[in-house]
Amino acid sequence: MTSLVVMSITIGAYDAKAHFSDLLDRASRGETITVSRHGQPVAQLVPMGTFKNETARRSVDEIRKMRSAIRLDGLSIRDLMYEGRR
Repeated sequence: MTSLVVMSITIGAYDAKAHFSDLLDRASRGETITVSRHGQPVAQLVPMGTFKNETARRSVDEIRKMRSAIRLDGLSIRDLMYEGRR
C-alpha cells in the first residue's frame, strides 16, 4: 500500500504575487499553498477537486447553526438600522 503525501507550504503575499505562475504549477501537481499577510494565513491555493461537496455541506450547516443562535429579542431589522444610524 502506498501513502499519499500532500505537500503544503506557506508563503507571504508579496512573494506569492511575484511567483504566482510557479505557485499555480505547484498546486496543479497536488501541493497546497497557504498565503499569509503579516504572518497570518489569509488564503489557500489548493489543487482542483480538493474541495468536496461534503465540505460545503458542513460549512452551510455550521452557518445555519450560528444563525439560529442569533436572537433579536423583539427588535425588527428596521429598529436595528435606525439604531445604527444614530
